[in-house]
Amino acid sequence: MRLPRASGVLLHPTSLPGPHGSGDCGAAAYHFVDWLAAAGQQLWQILPLTGVGPGHSPYTSRSAFAGNELLIDLDALVRAGWLDAADLTPPAGVTDGHAVFDVVVPFRLSRLRLAAAGFNRRADAAARADFEAFCLTESDWLEDYALFMALADAHPGVEWPDWPAALAGRDRLALAAARLRYADDLHVWRFGQWVFDRQWAALRRYALGRGIRVVGDVPIFVSAHSADVWAHPHLFDLDAAGRPRVVAGVPPDFFSATGQRWGNPLYRWPVHAVDGYAWWVARVRRTFALVDVVRIDHFRGFAAHWEIPADEPTAVRGSWVPGPGVALFHALQAALGPMPVIAEDLGVITPDVEALRRACGYPGMRILQSAFQGDASDRFLPHHYEPESVVYTGTHDNNTVVGWWSEAGDHERSFARRYLATDGHEIAWSLIRAAAASVADTAIYPLQDVLELPAVSRMNLPGQADGWWTWRFTWGQVEPWHAERLAEFGRLYGRPGPSGAA
Repeated sequence: MRLPRASGVLLHPTSLPGPHGSGDCGAAAYHFVDWLAAAGQQLWQILPLTGVGPGHSPYTSRSAFAGNELLIDLDALVRAGWLDAADLTPPAGVTDGHAVFDVVVPFRLSRLRLAAAGFNRRADAAARADFEAFCLTESDWLEDYALFMALADAHPGVEWPDWPAALAGRDRLALAAARLRYADDLHVWRFGQWVFDRQWAALRRYALGRGIRVVGDVPIFVSAHSADVWAHPHLFDLDAAGRPRVVAGVPPDFFSATGQRWGNPLYRWPVHAVDGYAWWVARVRRTFALVDVVRIDHFRGFAAHWEIPADEPTAVRGSWVPGPGVALFHALQAALGPMPVIAEDLGVITPDVEALRRACGYPGMRILQSAFQGDASDRFLPHHYEPESVVYTGTHDNNTVVGWWSEAGDHERSFARRYLATDGHEIAWSLIRAAAASVADTAIYPLQDVLELPAVSRMNLPGQADGWWTWRFTWGQVEPWHAERLAEFGRLYGRPGPSGAA
């Protein structure tokens, strides 16, 4: 499905301002939507809405279906009468400029427990009925998620294969006993998912009302310590003890002599094929219930993925293994209809990957920061773009443009100056202009680049597990001219703003 010519801004909701340590679905999110509309943008791109895992990454969630409880607007729970205003006094260590997750996570989850108890005492009949309806509708994934989270809390620091054998092996009687023992905890996790779902749905409706579509993200892999792998071990390449036999990653390349060993379990694709890829259909259906366009991460892994023996410490000793190919996407389309999808076709892209993307009809990605290392033949340079593509000044895995420019070598700088006709002043806006002016149907700019922020505002550094994902902006960094210039680029380069008026 071809996307209409438009532009947008990349910002994960955790990076929004707000009083409770990390961004959420509260007032700042609505204000950001208003700012996007004023800036003539049609798209708000985010990272996965699922919860965070090790390193606080949204790509290491404990569920491929559950929303991130950290995104719940706590002020709304006060307005509902389920929390007291005094409960929201922020703990020591909360800052505006970045999320201190070691402080934020326990604070927010403890408030969620208080709100769940308050809901039990004070919710009206309509709220209770809506909660029960949600739990019934989403039970296929929600019940496994709630029980997994309760058991994970009961066995801190222990991955599920090392839980008591009856729980790890999902013995029916053991699970029934656990549901009784941890009934209060199950309620908290169900409640959190209901609140997240309803708050996010309201925010998305508001965005659509302002002409803003949300671009979501589906990581190709899931975490080994997750409700998905625990509940459906037959779908993953595990050994008899429930641990990955082989793991995901990417091979050595220009950026890393040892590659990247991600550690995610790999899929048993023939098993998925037997039931028509039902787990994937359910996963993508759930994602499209939350967003309007989906970016599929590591698209090349569906053509072939890099398989690393689980006992290898690096990604060097791996091999390419075929993925499901077009059969998966035919199954998704048969179940869900035409899907607005962006294929993240970065990394080692071979002809089979390009053929798969074209067979599916998905636009691929082009990254301007990566365009100036070679010469005029580089595929990331705008003169090579085709309309059915999505251009970024950088992604969440890149440095900010200002940070990239400060670290770029002489050749990159010289080539970029000549190609962009710039002296390097306002280099971020030079790349934004190049993206906006390109023939690519979609142009996306990280907010850090719009605000011309340095490397300290980078969101992530691949290969480093800790210290990332914490960046937040403040409204004091945003000037009126930022929106005005983005809107002007929309008018100049035919990327109409919401409702066709930039």
